[in-house]
Amino acid sequence: MDWYVYVAWVLIVLQALFSLHVIKNYYFVLAKYRKQRDHYEPLTALIIPCKNLDTGFEQNISSFYRQDYVNYLLWFVVEGSNDPAYGPLCNLKEKIGKDTKAKEIRVLVAGTGQICSQKIHNLLYAYRQVPNNVEVLAFADSDISVKSHWLRHLVYPLRLENRGATTGYRWFVPGINNFATLVLSALNAKVAQLLGNTIWNQTWGGSMAIKTQTFRDLRLDVIWQKAVSDDLSLSYAVKKTRKKVEFVPGCIVASYETTTWSKLFEFARRQFLITRVTAPGTWLFGLVTCFCATFGLWGGAGLAVYAVLRHIPHIWLFTAIPVIFFIAQLSRALLRQNMASKLFAEDWPKLRAAAAVDIALFWLWSPIMLILILSSAFGRTIRWRGITYKMLGPTETIVLDS
Repeated sequence: MDWYVYVAWVLIVLQALFSLHVIKNYYFVLAKYRKQRDHYEPLTALIIPCKNLDTGFEQNISSFYRQDYVNYLLWFVVEGSNDPAYGPLCNLKEKIGKDTKAKEIRVLVAGTGQICSQKIHNLLYAYRQVPNNVEVLAFADSDISVKSHWLRHLVYPLRLENRGATTGYRWFVPGINNFATLVLSALNAKVAQLLGNTIWNQTWGGSMAIKTQTFRDLRLDVIWQKAVSDDLSLSYAVKKTRKKVEFVPGCIVASYETTTWSKLFEFARRQFLITRVTAPGTWLFGLVTCFCATFGLWGGAGLAVYAVLRHIPHIWLFTAIPVIFFIAQLSRALLRQNMASKLFAEDWPKLRAAAAVDIALFWLWSPIMLILILSSAFGRTIRWRGITYKMLGPTETIVLDS
């Protein structure tokens, strides 16, 4: 049998396995996201770093006040009192602070970070003030809006000894239906459906939790001091202990966003560049899977035409490759958007356009994602919320300017 026949079969098998993985994740999410989590409620410090005003800022911040969880501290952290977020945070504390179940609400001022990202500097500043009786540390970003059960779901798996950390993930809800924003939502959805009951999970800093004792045992307060990525460095430390990063379907959260092509490229390159430096294995996995998906569909179509024109043996096999990849990628797009319609029923009118674009143009996403990943293959400098960083390694960062 010719070598290229083996290559064809490898591509088909890999695509089938990848699709089975996504289908498994789909059913895992639907089985778990509505579960009741009401018998584990340790004292939790919820820490939310803020910088500038995100889209839907008041709605996002208000959602943290409305947690159906009676045993938590709610702390917001900014760089300085001159940050645009500081005034609104103080106003919201006065306005709705009396209506929350949180035991304590604080708006902290951390000062300027010098040797790590400003976000991590804010988190560490808050961590150093956490009382000794706090059992769980939960972290969230200010650009997400969470449901009332979010904190219960995020904390619940930590009752098990082998759970090192828990995580949710974002789902971009377009603020305006310009094409760049719709593409952002579709590309992010493609990543979101890879999360499930798997060893490949990585924590996402916008929605993650860890036991305080685990945090201390891993010396994350030391690891973070020179890091730029809070979540990937936490994942790396947790996995070294052979504990599990638990993905929590009930913690898939809405992020209301509007973007442009330049901002989309900057955001994606930054995310992939941080991943390449901090978790190179994950970056390589993304590169290989996007290459295979692109080659299988587009390269496979070209090879099928070539095989027909040149009367190469096994024409049926070469024809099957693009057909299988087409059906598999379309099916995955349909699955993830059906999942979104259930997870975000109240936001579904805002998501319909993004869902339609995702399903109609599913064949474009792998090539676009491949280009974005390749754009992060070189360099170590990123700009994040107005600050430029150079990443020397997973836990070594230089702040170039702010």
